[in-house]
Amino acid sequence: MAVQKPGIPKGTRDFGPEEMSKRNYIFHTIKRVFQRHGYAQIETPAMENLDTLLGKYGEEGDKLLFKILNSGDFLQGFDLSCLQSSGANAASLLICEKGLRYDLTVPFARFVVQHQHEIQFPFKRYQIQPVWRADRPQKGRYREFYQCDADVIGSNSLLNEADLIHIIDEVFRELGIRVKIKLNNRRILAGIADYIGQADKISDITVAIDKLEKVGIEAVNQELRLKGIADEEIGKLEPLFDIRGSNREKLAKLSELLQHSQSGIHGIGEAGRLLDLLDVLQLQSDYELDISLARGLNYYTGTIIEVKAMDTEIGSICGGGRYDDLTGIFGLKDISGVGVSFGADRIYDVMDQLQLFPVEAASASRIMFVNFGEKEARFCLSLLVKLHSAGIAAELYPDAAKLKKQLSYADARHFRYVVLAGENEMQEGMLIVKDMISGEQVRVAPDNLLEMAKRER
Repeated sequence: MAVQKPGIPKGTRDFGPEEMSKRNYIFHTIKRVFQRHGYAQIETPAMENLDTLLGKYGEEGDKLLFKILNSGDFLQGFDLSCLQSSGANAASLLICEKGLRYDLTVPFARFVVQHQHEIQFPFKRYQIQPVWRADRPQKGRYREFYQCDADVIGSNSLLNEADLIHIIDEVFRELGIRVKIKLNNRRILAGIADYIGQADKISDITVAIDKLEKVGIEAVNQELRLKGIADEEIGKLEPLFDIRGSNREKLAKLSELLQHSQSGIHGIGEAGRLLDLLDVLQLQSDYELDISLARGLNYYTGTIIEVKAMDTEIGSICGGGRYDDLTGIFGLKDISGVGVSFGADRIYDVMDQLQLFPVEAASASRIMFVNFGEKEARFCLSLLVKLHSAGIAAELYPDAAKLKKQLSYADARHFRYVVLAGENEMQEGMLIVKDMISGEQVRVAPDNLLEMAKRER
């Protein structure tokens, strides 16, 4: 009988050493910017109680939750007729007490409520952990992926939105990715729902128009019809998404159209004040008001943000927004928050496609010592100790193999420098240091190797 070849679930991936070095380059860059802006790190469990997750992401989000069956005989005492008579969520709760987190925002809200007496408000946190969604795997879309979140909770100030957008600009500038930052306000969308006479269907409208760029206007209109929105009302909706001009011109046009909607005018005012703050920050990234931007998650209530790479087609690579009372669902009322989430896996794909990773990001070490034999290896070990103590990543090839083989290994591992210390070099008290990028070789005294490594770091 043939042995079955092992595999992994669709939508998940293995990461080898080189990939992990590149991923860590992304994580470290994002973490450095988060910390520079005063955000502190937390972590939450991969699993949450299922009732913590259900109902927080809308009907479509609930369908994408990975649910964990209760341990043991989970069907014991379970009435199978419940699968038909109960809704999907109610039936799930009977046999599943836990689920894998869908994002980091809802677990963060749960964390804030649970630890409210231990933290200082406004609370600025960042979190870099994997999340899971039972989505259909496709290019740029995975079932297991990492998010890098930064949130401020306990403050209504638009300065927080401005700071998070500033973080977005800094992160992508340091990673070398040209991006466009799209902005909208959920209250503007509520005003649009008022304008067409369907204020009570704001959720249906936002879920539908959130797909506009992916599926086109006709498919969005058909979904709106299925939600009970008449063609006359749809006809009033379409021209709103054709508003052109500068950000200020768009707001001026919206002010005319939504002048009778209190929510719409509120959202327009917030968007204008946020643009004023961004003008002060002088961002290097382009940012624009996009009236069709909806981001379908139900918990957004104010500013919404989405970021796309300009030089490749891989959907959104960062997004977020304002949520005024997410903690209220867990009993802590009137605590407003705002946050953004970087999609590390999509960022990786963008950087890989555009060849933006620096050479050193592909290797854990910078320096490799060639192994010429037992005596030479002992000599190199004494130098390794000094490099490691100074925080320099370096290693010694473990076997006294042929020089060609060792250099091929160094090249494949993307070492920047190779140090050769053979019998002649040891007698002369010198080392040969080969630059693997330029091919240049220089002679360096052992005592000067550390200074050279520090200088080139």
